[in-house]
Amino acid sequence: MFRRPVPGVLPVALALTTLAGPPALAQSTGKPVYEGAGGDPRISVSQPESTSQASGGYVRSIEPSLGPLGDPFGLRPLLKARGIEYSLTYIAETLGNPVGGIRQGAIVEDRLNLRLNLDLQRLAGWDGATVHANAYFIHGTGLSRYYVGNLLAASVIEALPASRLYVLWLDQQLFEGKLGVRVGQQAADTEFFVSQTATVFVNSTFGWPAITGLDLPSGGPAYPLATPAIRAKYVPGNGFSLQAGLYDGDPAGANRPGDDPEAQRLNRTGTNFRAHDPALVVAEATYAYNTDKDAKGLPGDITLGGWQHFGRFESLRFDQTGLPLADPNATGIGRRLRGNAGIYAVYDQTLYRETGKDDEGLGFFLRAAWSPTRSSLVSAYLDTGLAYKGLLEGRDDDTVGFSLAYARLSDDARRSDIDTIVYTGTAMPRRRAETVIEATYQAVVVPGFTVQPDVQLILHPGGGIANPRDPEGRRVRNAAVLGLRATVQY
Repeated sequence: MFRRPVPGVLPVALALTTLAGPPALAQSTGKPVYEGAGGDPRISVSQPESTSQASGGYVRSIEPSLGPLGDPFGLRPLLKARGIEYSLTYIAETLGNPVGGIRQGAIVEDRLNLRLNLDLQRLAGWDGATVHANAYFIHGTGLSRYYVGNLLAASVIEALPASRLYVLWLDQQLFEGKLGVRVGQQAADTEFFVSQTATVFVNSTFGWPAITGLDLPSGGPAYPLATPAIRAKYVPGNGFSLQAGLYDGDPAGANRPGDDPEAQRLNRTGTNFRAHDPALVVAEATYAYNTDKDAKGLPGDITLGGWQHFGRFESLRFDQTGLPLADPNATGIGRRLRGNAGIYAVYDQTLYRETGKDDEGLGFFLRAAWSPTRSSLVSAYLDTGLAYKGLLEGRDDDTVGFSLAYARLSDDARRSDIDTIVYTGTAMPRRRAETVIEATYQAVVVPGFTVQPDVQLILHPGGGIANPRDPEGRRVRNAAVLGLRATVQY
């Protein structure tokens, strides 16, 4: 089962790796070299070949495997020499829930991601400055929204069909790369609350966790919506880093929390550039250890962070006069509450590294968050998992992963269900929490092209809501989700 050299396979793998070239890294002299998800030094040996999460970087291109068709006019090296780099990632997947959910069904969805990087040092002699742009072209129908009815969306690429600008920012490196200041349209899920080991998973919560996506307006500054922001990151050395971001607090102006389709419709092209909404501040501190090549221990990191939103939110339970929203005499408009806040922690650890390898082995991650504010739909969150890269003989670059995520609904959300039962006299399910368990295997066909079967078990979809299609009002049944994804990077 485990690895031994396989005659004929290893030479081919090495040849393909040589043709593909190294991962795309920041290699300017005097600047830190980043290659891990979230723009940090890589500490996870099981970070996968490809990922759909916004925090994951461009790894290897399929271009060498295409021969003369890979770059028929030879433009890429010429542009790169002048400071212009571009890449494309195409993801196509099919997902279905043969068991459970609101109803059974299957969907096909796809997303094309176009990235552009400009090195202003080469282009204009502007030392330490880069410009980055990212656009998405999204098609298809979401399985969670239309079939399963769960809170932790089954796929991170699920979104309303659109062609939209995602991010567009200028980054300035100062003090020999120790301080980076980034200004422009940005997304918090590219840098904050990131686990490198978790990037192999398909469910959306392993990217931008459900506690932020469901508690913040329009889902927060995260896929598919970004917002004007300024971010500063300080890397003093010895494994420490500090970063903080100040974001416009509502990427779409929907003025309500959660991943609401209306928010995506309000900012359909990603060019609203809102700058007058109450602010969102996100900050975190990270300590990465054993990252040097001669380190005796296995690499890992610990992150502590939090967020504070300065807007006003509607109560989940009481109206403006103090009556329960379920009371027939209530106004139907939630009491205004000030702010939303939370804290989180991330632990990423390499548990085992293959002998003589720096990118094969077993990784573990654990993330936890708590939001005590009464405006939060989700008050507590936990996810954890394992991923192994290179587990099977002759499959050096394949990654297998197992994970679990748990989102607990807040006391006010749960008590509002009790209020509804009391005031209406109608029996109905009471929401508590939603859990997802995922198993996935990412197989590298050639560098830059992966195929990934995926299985998910959704427990208590929607936290245990009543099925709107069930005449007796019973809970939405636990759902099994089966999927297959293909990813091409160019």
